[in-house]
Amino acid sequence: MTIEKPEWLERMEGILETVNEGVLVADSCGHVLFINSVFEEMTGIARDDVIGHDAGKLYYRVEDYAILEESRKKTRETGRSRQEFFLPTKAGDRLPVVISARTIEDPDGSEFAVVTFTDITEQKAAEAKLREANTKLKEYRKETEVDLALAASVQQSLAPRSLVWTGVRVETFYQPARTIGGDFGLVTPVTNQGEDSHLDLLVCDVSGHGIGSALVANRIYTETITQLRAGVPLDEMLRHLNRFVLQDMGSSGFFFTVAAARLDRGGRHMTTAGAGHPPVMIVQPGSKPLLLDSRSMVLGSWPDAVDGDAMIDVDLRPGDRVVLYTDGITEVFNSRGDMLGVEGVREFVCEVANLPLTDMKEGILDRVGAWREGPPTDDVSLILAEVL
Repeated sequence: MTIEKPEWLERMEGILETVNEGVLVADSCGHVLFINSVFEEMTGIARDDVIGHDAGKLYYRVEDYAILEESRKKTRETGRSRQEFFLPTKAGDRLPVVISARTIEDPDGSEFAVVTFTDITEQKAAEAKLREANTKLKEYRKETEVDLALAASVQQSLAPRSLVWTGVRVETFYQPARTIGGDFGLVTPVTNQGEDSHLDLLVCDVSGHGIGSALVANRIYTETITQLRAGVPLDEMLRHLNRFVLQDMGSSGFFFTVAAARLDRGGRHMTTAGAGHPPVMIVQPGSKPLLLDSRSMVLGSWPDAVDGDAMIDVDLRPGDRVVLYTDGITEVFNSRGDMLGVEGVREFVCEVANLPLTDMKEGILDRVGAWREGPPTDDVSLILAEVL
């Protein structure tokens, strides 16, 4: 079919041949008047097979032809259109392109459509790779979440439990800042020859957060509970834990702090030992809480971190209470940037000291939460013991 080209198109052909995109010009009836060489290269279709024909005849798929007709309608109504589409090739493939169409009018009032085709094959390939990567990432994230949930369940199973032991009542709280954390606590009754011997209370805080800290904490937990159940003196236990981490985990980069208390049967005598940890508090009726400072340095960094006189002995009376905690309680900040600190926690403990032990625990946590701006950023462990 021979169709006469308008004069303006003949003058523009040379310019259209220099364009880096495929170009097609059609009249108001949809008959192709011109395609450039880039269009030929993109499709593999010679211009002699296209010019004079309806461009829609290139589209043999019904759904593609329907989209093309909708695009033509929009171009006639608005004067322009732009969308992603597929350009059919001689080999029967569908080349992904962005089609930009614009209606122009010549001096005689005749309308023509000028259409450009931008090859987006590489973009589509990159998008496909990105989708594949996102799918794999979602699968990995799902697997990780399942693993973390299992790890959290295991860690929660190791959290200290509230109990009533011979002459002592204990309340506990544990909350990691993330799914799993680097804090742990122990409430361990020890028997000797079938009889209650003593009760060990301990909190430990491994540096950092997340999976690495949790793994180190769980390993130290196992070693600690072995020492406690064997009745090893608290200062020797600290030395053993320090050697263990330095020798077996020396390149891990983690260090940890510990506060431990050992109450005899009936709770009338207590021995404490701390290493780089906030002080143990003893609450006696009518008195400001007594602070028993750690005498040793943080563990896992220096061979001689444990002091030669690491333990403190204290006599207790009925009604006395013992408070052990990690720095997730002390190192919290309010909206002004002020840190609560040990003295702040000491005041809170004093305010709730006359409440039942469970209410005292909740009172401390509520006050810390009210002081803190935002959600917790560190793991929290808290153990309270009352001499009955």
